[in-house]
Amino acid sequence: MSDPQLFEDTFTITGVEFQKYDRVARLTATSSDSLTTFSLDVNMELYPCAVGEQVSLALASTLSLDGKDDSVGGKGGWRDVGMGEQTLANDYDYVCHGKVYRFEEGATAGTMAVFVSFGGLLLYLEGPYKKLAPLRIDYVYLLLKK
Repeated sequence: MSDPQLFEDTFTITGVEFQKYDRVARLTATSSDSLTTFSLDVNMELYPCAVGEQVSLALASTLSLDGKDDSVGGKGGWRDVGMGEQTLANDYDYVCHGKVYRFEEGATAGTMAVFVSFGGLLLYLEGPYKKLAPLRIDYVYLLLKK
């Protein structure tokens, strides 16, 4: 099987913006190497965040630790996880499933931007093409932890 994690990095939150919704904020963050940035809508009741905090963000093709595709075979994803069964989600505090819906060239040469929707909560991730190229798939899991 293959590695389920397509992307992982540590970010420092640079902004928290409550603009339109009561419980949702748009986080902006920069990676520890300053090459990658993201903008992410988060339910702040479930996962409160503040400027200056560090979060680990991962994107994975499956929650299965062995990399087996959720949509193939007997199990249909996170809903079919049995009692005591370990998944990638056990190591994280905030998990969403969403659709990668757009790619663009980044603001500078050699970078790209990835757009993902998690049921209306959006992720905009921009960074080096080499780091983000594995995200050229249809569906991903977002995993966050502090």
